Amino acid sequence: MLIPFEQLSPDTLAGLIEDFVTRDGTDNGDETPLQIRIERVQHALDKKQAVIVFDVESQQCQLCLRRDVPKEWLDDLEQLTATP
Repeated sequence: MLIPFEQLSPDTLAGLIEDFVTRDGTDNGDETPLQIRIERVQHALDKKQAVIVFDVESQQCQLCLRRDVPKEWLDDLEQLTATP
């Protein structure tokens, strides 16, 4: 299931992004400062290039590129974030 990032508290979103960018295997030798990596992820969320995926079974969140999630999930997300 996709979680609209706008519905998360700023602290929760910041923690999720920081966890993602500091996770083992995410730097691949990249020495970009942490703050820049965080800003890149936030920008991708703002531009709707990335989404937050919540796995009910494992109770864990993951950040994914929009192109990597099923279209029906994106349709559901659009309905959740649509303004009447």
